[in-house]
Formats: sequence, C-alpha cells, structure tokens
Amino acid sequence: MRLISWNVNGIRAVAQKGFLDSFRSFDADIVCLQETKAMPEQYPQEVAEIPGYHGYFNAAERKGYSGTALFARKEPLSVSFGLGDDRFDHEGRTIRADFNDFILYNIYFPNGGQGPDRLEFKLAFYDCFLEKVAADIEEGRHVIVCGDVNTAHREIDLTNPAANSKISGFLPEERAYMDTFAEKGLVDTFRLLYPDTTGKYSWWSYKTFARDRNVGWRIDYFFTDETLAERVSDAGMLTDIMGSDHCPIFLELL
Repeated sequence: MRLISWNVNGIRAVAQKGFLDSFRSFDADIVCLQETKAMPEQYPQEVAEIPGYHGYFNAAERKGYSGTALFARKEPLSVSFGLGDDRFDHEGRTIRADFNDFILYNIYFPNGGQGPDRLEFKLAFYDCFLEKVAADIEEGRHVIVCGDVNTAHREIDLTNPAANSKISGFLPEERAYMDTFAEKGLVDTFRLLYPDTTGKYSWWSYKTFARDRNVGWRIDYFFTDETLAERVSDAGMLTDIMGSDHCPIFLELL
C-alpha cells in the first residue's frame, strides 16, 4: 500500500501547476491533501472527480483558508470531518476515514506563529487530537496519521535550529508535543527508517528561494501505531514534485 500526503498551499493554484500529472505519478492507494483553500464547489472538476478514486473534502468556514481533501481507491467504511470539538472544526483541518484495517487521519495542524493566542490554539488542538487518536489505539485499532504538523521535532529536522529556537514551529513547548505523540504510541515513520539522516525536509520558504539551497524544515509527517509500524517498508519526501512550498511525502506498507 502506498500513501501520499501533501500540503498543496491552494488546490486551485496547484491545479494550474501540473497537479494531475503529479497525482498520476504517485500511483498511490490514498492521497491526502492539506491547505486546499477551497470550498468543494470551487475545486476544478478534473480534480474533484479523479477517475478511479473516491474524493472527500473538508473546507473551512472562512473562504480561501485551510481545508483538507482525501482521495482513495478503496471506498472507506466511513468518513467523518473534524475532531468533534467546536473550537477546531470550523477550520476544515481534519478528515478521519475508517478503512477497516486502519483508521486514517488526514490533518492540517494549526500554525502557532500569529501570536500567543494562536499558539495556545495550536497546542489545544494537539491535546484534542492526541486524546482522540489514543482512544482509537486503546481500542486496538491500527491508525495512520498524516499531514502538516507545523512543528519540526529534532534539530536535524530543520537547517538552522539555533536561529529558529524562538520561532513557532520549533518552540520547546511545540517540540514537547512531538515527544508526546511518541508517548501516546505514534511512530514517526521516516525517523523509524532513517533515524539520523540530515538534510531531508518537506517545506521551504518562498521568500528566500530556500528550496534552491535546501534550507528547509521537516514539518510534514506520516505516523502509525507501534504495531502497524512493523509493516512500514519505506517513507520519505518526493522533493522533485513542485507546485507548492511543501513537497509531497510518502509511506509504503507491506
């Protein structure tokens, strides 16, 4: 099984930059998108209805903001939107799909960089998510979590850790939540396979042409529960796929 996660930074924009060609090249069973920035009716028809895939879309109430989408070859048993908390569910950040063998969470986690209130919102979102996914694991369900987590975990997950130590996305309290992910039974699949690899990122700032210099951050992740992690055969970044300030990431399971 092959899964893709990609923060597209606007589905309408990326649709004009070869999105469908990239999508076909993935040859994926499941494709999860974040930061789609569109209502379902605003999707280009060729993107909303991709042959061979079932599509599911969660939009923010605020137009042109946030949003997630999921495309799956196999129809899920059920699909729900949000975390079940009114504080967070108006921003279209979560799609939860039950595929019987596992529950998939496609999430665009909040950015905490707009001030103390937004950082508090981000950390509360983490709490809510962790409570929900921990309950699934405790019930014996396999889980896969993917998306833009908006936090780099370790110093090797970004180019300039010291310079960014007081910037949201690499604050101590945010990084501590990444430790909590592991404590709750979630395995970072890339680090499972490549624990000490450096220079592998999934986001680069547009402002400084950072991608050309590979000055980046690894803030997009695939997590699984500890048992399902035994089936992970590969995980990584598709850095040659353009169209967004993020690149797609992939997960392969036996």
